[in-house]
Amino acid sequence: MFADFSKLNGKFKVVGIAVSGGKDSMALLHYAYYAQKSLNLKPVCINVEHGIRGEQSKNDSLFVKNYCEKLGIPFYGYTVDCLSNSKKNKIPLEQAARELRYHCFDDAISTGKCDVIATAHHQRDNVESVLFNLFRGSGLTGLKGISDYENKVIRPFLSVSKTEIDEYVKEHNIDYVIDATNFDTDFTRNYIRLEVLPVIKKVFPKAETSISRLIQTVCEDDKYLNDLAEKALIINDGAVKIPLSTEKPIFCRAVIKALKLLGLNKDWEKVHAEDAYSLVNNVNGAQISLPKNITAIREYDGVVFFKSFTPENLEFQLLDGCYEINGENYTISTIDASGIDLKSGIYLDYDKVPAYAVIRFKKDGDVFTKLGGGTKKLSDYFTDKKIPKRLRCRIPIIASKNSVLAILNLTVSEKVKADEKTKKLIKITKEKNK
Repeated sequence: MFADFSKLNGKFKVVGIAVSGGKDSMALLHYAYYAQKSLNLKPVCINVEHGIRGEQSKNDSLFVKNYCEKLGIPFYGYTVDCLSNSKKNKIPLEQAARELRYHCFDDAISTGKCDVIATAHHQRDNVESVLFNLFRGSGLTGLKGISDYENKVIRPFLSVSKTEIDEYVKEHNIDYVIDATNFDTDFTRNYIRLEVLPVIKKVFPKAETSISRLIQTVCEDDKYLNDLAEKALIINDGAVKIPLSTEKPIFCRAVIKALKLLGLNKDWEKVHAEDAYSLVNNVNGAQISLPKNITAIREYDGVVFFKSFTPENLEFQLLDGCYEINGENYTISTIDASGIDLKSGIYLDYDKVPAYAVIRFKKDGDVFTKLGGGTKKLSDYFTDKKIPKRLRCRIPIIASKNSVLAILNLTVSEKVKADEKTKKLIKITKEKNK
């Protein structure tokens, strides 16, 4: 098979072929059209006019449109202004063009023009991407090159050589246009293709094939390491934990996954993983701040990542009713003590609880008398129970002034515990999340 559409697995019927009018994309459109029955797909054309080359760019789009009309291929054209986008967002023109192009692809899918997009990236494009990432100082992931399928974008030519594409175009006498910007070495990728790669191939004629083998090996290794990183994550209480025993290469990958789980899909950097790993050999409680209000803290046997929390100004009277606190539902009710198994829940002796007791979060100076006696600072009690610092300010308590009478869903104070003389109980129930 000249182009590999196997990634579709029969799931997508309408395939949007991204066509600029150049040799590669015209070859892909031609192949998809004439092989559509055997491939079990329907090709449509997605053309993006980038607004970079003026009338020539418009003429290229018109060329593609006319070609599609002759063959009866549905044509969907987009026009974007890459120059303005580049200037406005202060990004390279190459980046602006790519972002707008993929925005058009997303629109084509979301509006039902097609089910998936196919681009004409080929083996040499992949090699250029690897060299580009290598020169930028990329890690192992950057050496994977271009993905053959991601986010409903497939690349059927990725294992096809440029020579094979050229031969296909010549054999089938396919018309195409030449984009002059492809020869402008001010563009980084063009410079690599036109200046760097030819020099490499003079010394290593099979460089493209060799780098392609490297890409395949890296992809396999990267998947294996990512699977290990995924398994290292422990998700609980809205936080993500990585055990201290995790080897550094796996740990650093797991950090990126943890950040993504907490909403940081962009703007993460390798230094964030390194900073987080530094906590492994730090003292318990050491922490660092990361983007998007995420904190990483050394916590007993792991490093925990969580969204920083500012407790609400909670304080209300201890009355019967249902209460939502930090997304958790609690029910407080006064019941008769007869026949109650006091070990089955959190109960306070109604007559021992001061009338002015309130439900609130912990404050400096709070003290707690644990069951069996012995009064200590609430913070010390939490430490004894190995309750992480990040969770302590989220746990609602019942208190009279600075005396803590109960820690919701955990325990009650010796001062208000029920005994054989208790007649009425205050029952506290935490509802299970559905």
